[in-house]
Amino acid sequence: MFIQILTIIGYLALGFAVGTFGTLVGAGGGFLLTPVLLLLFPDMSPSAVTAVSMTTVLFNSASGSAAYARLKRIDFKTGLLFAVTVLPGTLIGTWLTTLVSRDLFNTIFGAFMLVFAAVIIIKSRMGDRSAPYGHPGRLRARRRLTASDGIEAAFSFHLPLGILISFGVGFLSGFLGIGGGIVHVPALVFLGFPAHFATATSHFVLACSSLSSFILHLAQGALSGHMVMAFVIAAGAVGGAQLGAHLSQKVKGSWIMILLAAALVLAGVRILVWG
Repeated sequence: MFIQILTIIGYLALGFAVGTFGTLVGAGGGFLLTPVLLLLFPDMSPSAVTAVSMTTVLFNSASGSAAYARLKRIDFKTGLLFAVTVLPGTLIGTWLTTLVSRDLFNTIFGAFMLVFAAVIIIKSRMGDRSAPYGHPGRLRARRRLTASDGIEAAFSFHLPLGILISFGVGFLSGFLGIGGGIVHVPALVFLGFPAHFATATSHFVLACSSLSSFILHLAQGALSGHMVMAFVIAAGAVGGAQLGAHLSQKVKGSWIMILLAAALVLAGVRILVWG
């Protein structure tokens, strides 16, 4: 009984940690939880790993989205559109987890973590090259947003490119069990979103897409035998999400991107070397 209590406390602490950092960077925490599960449970199947991770991403992103909504940092119009385009990619990626071996999954996961980190680092060295609100072009969407703390943003982005990226994000989200925010946040920044609004909008898209992945995993039976683990970790992530959203008000956007890249490198190297 004592060991079981310690195990539950450990799951809660793990969920709280990934929930806090995942919400801070708008990535849902799956990019942290998945490598931890891969390292702690070497015999767990890829579909089970992604199912447990996506359960946490669902609860974390829903809690974080509620917090970001209160801060008025979510671009709901864009978020709903991207959520629709993310959905088919998420379902395809989730289905493919049942077809790959654990060794292949580890290699793909580790490699993608390093690629994502490189993309973020390149963006940070480029500086802010986002298009202004008045940038010409028929296919550009234009947004004016004002957060609860008075921060204003006026920007534009290429809408078809955003839709295409969202489909790819959905696929990687479902397949890797990382929630997709690890890709979506830098993608939104590339498109022209300010970092703080990118993390919040990405979190909202995660809440929508991870629900579909969670339902599909349940239908496939991927959570069988791991239900307690999944929901206890998810419960910890709900609390962590609130702290992460609060901390996001105190951390500069550039630091959010640096933290995100550093976490990706750590996760990728650990899986490729020790996975």
